[in-house]
Amino acid sequence: MKDQLEALILQMYKSGILYSEAVREFKKRFIVTVLQENNGNQCKAARQLGMHRNTLSRTIAELKLDVKAIRHGGRRPPRSVTLAALEKKATR
Repeated sequence: MKDQLEALILQMYKSGILYSEAVREFKKRFIVTVLQENNGNQCKAARQLGMHRNTLSRTIAELKLDVKAIRHGGRRPPRSVTLAALEKKATR
């Protein structure tokens, strides 16, 4: 792992990437990977990253990441829709 990282750093350096760009890209990829592992759940991802959820949320906004695209299965339906569906099943 360390050798791969060193090779990547050397490649980035030789390509002329600025330090700030390299750090930003690393942050983006690291955070996206952890978010994907947690299906877009920011609370779980923040815990695994060792940061507060608000810090993660602020970093996501700064990096302009689309968390909705990371989530699997989309959003849950509104609570009222879920309750209406349950009530309808109960009356059958």
